[in-house]
Amino acid sequence: MRKPEKYSERYEMQSTTPQEVVRVNGLYKKYSGSSVYAVENVTFSCYEGEIVGLLGHNGAGKSTTLKCIEGMLPFSGGEIYINGHDIKKDPVKAKQSMGFVTDNHAVFIKMTGIQYLSFMADAYKVPTKRRAERLKKLEEVFCLGDAVNNLISSYSHGMRQKICMMGSLIHMPKLWIMDEPMTGLDPRTMRAVQNFMHEYVAMGNCIIFSSHALHTVARICDRVVLIRKGKQISDLNVKAMVEDPSFDFEEFFLEGEREAAEEALNDRAGLSAVQTEDDQ
Repeated sequence: MRKPEKYSERYEMQSTTPQEVVRVNGLYKKYSGSSVYAVENVTFSCYEGEIVGLLGHNGAGKSTTLKCIEGMLPFSGGEIYINGHDIKKDPVKAKQSMGFVTDNHAVFIKMTGIQYLSFMADAYKVPTKRRAERLKKLEEVFCLGDAVNNLISSYSHGMRQKICMMGSLIHMPKLWIMDEPMTGLDPRTMRAVQNFMHEYVAMGNCIIFSSHALHTVARICDRVVLIRKGKQISDLNVKAMVEDPSFDFEEFFLEGEREAAEEALNDRAGLSAVQTEDDQ
């Protein structure tokens, strides 16, 4: 089996110039009290018509990267632009053209579903005459039915995921960001969402989502940015990879994870040896 690095060289994204929606340049993020960076020197761009996946194991830095892009987290270094707007210097304009679905499905549980959607429409200044049309389209995808009139506090985990996704789309943002979006969705909704994602980018929009589900990424994404231990490993053309019969996407990812685990074990062994010498 060839090494992941060779796959990376073979399938590395080539420069093209459609309209840039997101630019992340040299992103660094370190949490208070930590001696290491949660995200270190991550750089990539996303364009109109693309579905881009952030792929990595749990704790790799995917959620941190997304929350920095969305503006939820301050970052230690680097630049982030959304549709040409600096997320630090012009956060309101940057956020007006994005929708974000968090991994914890944060939502106002004392509202009904329809009240929450109306609140989100108000926040993004969606004209009244467009709301009914958009709600109808979103209902076709998420199928909340009469539950949209119930309190969100009564919703199941999956239903809260649905209402969060609907709220993030009510203003039809240029950029749709999702953190582990398929978690908690039933198979019917999962397929409907995946189909909708392709329709959405076909209209000239852009989607970024995080996942550690290899098959989901291979099936949905145009590109994947692989993150390991906070560092960007590669930016790959998924379609070219999966169309190559000699390529094993799962083996590519798992081999890299095995190498990372071996490296971590070697680092710990080296640290233990130094500590032993110091004790002597």
